[in-house]
Amino acid sequence: MSTAVDNTSGAGTAALSKSAAAIDRAAADGRSALIGYLPAGYPGVQETIDAGIALARNGADLIEIGIPYSDPVMDGHVIQAATTEALASGFRVSQVFDVVAGITAATDAAVLVMTYWNPVVRLGVEEFSRRLAEAGGAGLITPDLIPDEASEWMAASDKYGLDRVFLVAPSSTPERMKSTVAASRGFVYAVSIMGVTGARTSVSTAARDVVSAARAAGAERVCVGLGVSNSGHVREIGAYADGVIVGTALVAALRDGGVPAVADLARELSTGTRKNS
Repeated sequence: MSTAVDNTSGAGTAALSKSAAAIDRAAADGRSALIGYLPAGYPGVQETIDAGIALARNGADLIEIGIPYSDPVMDGHVIQAATTEALASGFRVSQVFDVVAGITAATDAAVLVMTYWNPVVRLGVEEFSRRLAEAGGAGLITPDLIPDEASEWMAASDKYGLDRVFLVAPSSTPERMKSTVAASRGFVYAVSIMGVTGARTSVSTAARDVVSAARAAGAERVCVGLGVSNSGHVREIGAYADGVIVGTALVAALRDGGVPAVADLARELSTGTRKNS
């Protein structure tokens, strides 16, 4: 089967990719795509939906909804605190589909779920994929799943037309980069730093190198995350990447100022997406 490579390169069934379509629409408008992350169920399910809608209405092209997890390996303290609160409030994995459906019903943004793999396995890969597709979701971002161990997810994502976004990092070998790009659909998530999430004052110089390596491996759409917190970062990364991912800064805005603060920050971040003419 060659669909995995075709989907990444933009040929074949790429027209089915909601993520690729959103990134391409932004590119056609002379912009890098703005991707915003929110943890599901924080501070409540409806608040996550409202914040997601606010993101989409104030400049976000794609939205990541994170499933709270008790043992994260990638999340910094701001996101950990938010997901811990969501779990303490009784959030259940199945509620992520309500969040996705609520946002997709009100906006045109591509909505992906970002999750560690265990919650998907516990619910069942087939059932999770079916319910995500029924909710209007675009696909999954899976930070702790590698293509070598993703055969069940590859089959389910093909069956339900879902994007599968794998991560590459400064430590990725050329062989690993090539296999990850080939397995991805929608875009490739380039981690700009070795470490956990969190807003930073500057962008890692490794980000450009990771994007270049992913493109050399065949990726047409590469989006950069970890450490992005302001429009200057967005502008800097957008000069060489197809999309810019913002998480911690948005979660902090939601924590400190609610949905209006998320809308304000999204508007500010979106000013950095315009490509230089």
